[in-house]
Amino acid sequence: MRSAIDVASLGGVTEVAGDREGVAQWCLEDFVVSLRALDRSPATVRAYRSDVARFVAWATQRAIELPRQVTRRTLREYLTSMNLSSDERTTISRRRASLRSYFAWALERGVVDENPAARISAPKPHSTLPEIVGRDQLDVLLEEDWGDDPWARRDRAVCEVLYGAGLRVSELCGLDLSGLDQRQGLLRVMGKGRKERIVPLHRAGWAAIDRWRELREQVLTERSPGDALFVNRRGARLGPRDVRRLLDRRVVLGHVHPHALRHTYATHLLEGGADLRVVQELLGHESLTTTQLYTHVSKSRLQKIHHETHPRG
Repeated sequence: MRSAIDVASLGGVTEVAGDREGVAQWCLEDFVVSLRALDRSPATVRAYRSDVARFVAWATQRAIELPRQVTRRTLREYLTSMNLSSDERTTISRRRASLRSYFAWALERGVVDENPAARISAPKPHSTLPEIVGRDQLDVLLEEDWGDDPWARRDRAVCEVLYGAGLRVSELCGLDLSGLDQRQGLLRVMGKGRKERIVPLHRAGWAAIDRWRELREQVLTERSPGDALFVNRRGARLGPRDVRRLLDRRVVLGHVHPHALRHTYATHLLEGGADLRVVQELLGHESLTTTQLYTHVSKSRLQKIHHETHPRG
């Protein structure tokens, strides 16, 4: 009798539930263990596990009970089903990457005889220009007086660091006191793939951090991680959702996504004459192609200004 495998989300982590023998045949837990052994980030592990579990559920419904039964045609049908379901291109691309990683691992471990995902293509994500924070919104975040209580000081420091150092929100949340080198004006950041880099922060950013640290001890609890630079109102390490909520609370001129501050940081550096490879290093991009997207942003802004201000624009 075919084992039933269903995908259920428990606490933000996708689980495969059903017949234990059927689940074991896909060796999903062994795959997850190998990802952790490679020091992949928790977010990457969760995403890969969720994506492969979703595929296993889909395949099982079609009487495909073993990884060895999966063919290139099977995977193409799966990608087609996602297209028909109007899934986002970025989501489809990520799920394909997850399956390529899984089947490459399965081939290496002898779970399958060949990798059916080796040459499977997925639709390229739509290329969109990053959102840039407007000057009025930046003034609200960096210039207006929010008060002098601990949370106002924390929120100001968060915004100064996001824009002043161009960090990803996950990198900001992961900042530790031990990673601050104020004498040299540098932050030690843990980036994607758990790759560490050093980034500078301006004086206004350090001043905001100092003002927050003066009151930080007042809001810590027994559960607070002692080395975390930023904590939330429950005393735990600040999380990405906390950052989004504080920005929504502080910005009265419309929504600002945390990543938009990183985009704005990169764009302003390039417009100020910074070398593209320097910006690449500051942002922690593996590929220069990713950083080059910001040159298009700058050009588009110049074209917009020319169109709006020149008599023959």
